[in-house]
Amino acid sequence: MPEISLTMIVVLCLAAAAAGWIDAVVGGGGLLLLPALLLGLPNVPAAHILGTNKAVAIVGTTGAAVTYVRKAPVDVKSAVRIGLMALAGSMAGAFFAAGISSDVLRPVIMVVLLGVAAFVMLRPAFGRAQAGGPVSRGRHVTAIVLVGGGIGFYDGLFGPGTGTFLVLALTAVLHLDLVTASATAKIVNVCTNGGALAMFAYQGTVLWQLAALMAVFNLAGGMFGARMALRKGSEFVRGVLLVVVFSLVAKLAFDQWTA
Repeated sequence: MPEISLTMIVVLCLAAAAAGWIDAVVGGGGLLLLPALLLGLPNVPAAHILGTNKAVAIVGTTGAAVTYVRKAPVDVKSAVRIGLMALAGSMAGAFFAAGISSDVLRPVIMVVLLGVAAFVMLRPAFGRAQAGGPVSRGRHVTAIVLVGGGIGFYDGLFGPGTGTFLVLALTAVLHLDLVTASATAKIVNVCTNGGALAMFAYQGTVLWQLAALMAVFNLAGGMFGARMALRKGSEFVRGVLLVVVFSLVAKLAFDQWTA
């Protein structure tokens, strides 16, 4: 592991805790964790940054998923099916990633996100309550193929905001409330993060000592965020969702401007 000052270790651990909280509530913790690692470890190769990020994130995501499953009405089997499809989709996306410029994707994603933000603001009832009655088989298939495969493909191809997109898509397709959608998204994230981490570990691009320390804080943040979302309900998640969406748009706009 490279030499890192005590101050920087503390900063990275605090960033990991905050990222775990954000990711547990509505997804998008990587928007904080990945830049923190890039800034804190400027001389470390990008592959090691990405591998360490996944090793930290999967711990917090798993803790949040367990917390949600124990207290929220989550269909674990459906979530795992969507997660396995997302895992396959992310591998396919990663395969095509080298041939597509992120400079082309950023503006498209920004427009989509602004449309999402407008929809959420103009539809106050979106994600507040779960629709009554069982969800049709067709909607489950749509969730597996489009939400799992499509967003998984995006995760492998580009990545930023995957957790947030999962929450929004699961709410829209399966008529889940935002809390249950966040819980389901965490299970899907565990599947995709596990696949990515296995590849990074195989390639030897994980700083395990630093990741283990940061993971403790990420786990605490993730479990605290999940409990807060369960306690405060969908309206709280909706507010955090809008903040994360606008933050993601700002980050993508900055990246596009400096590219």
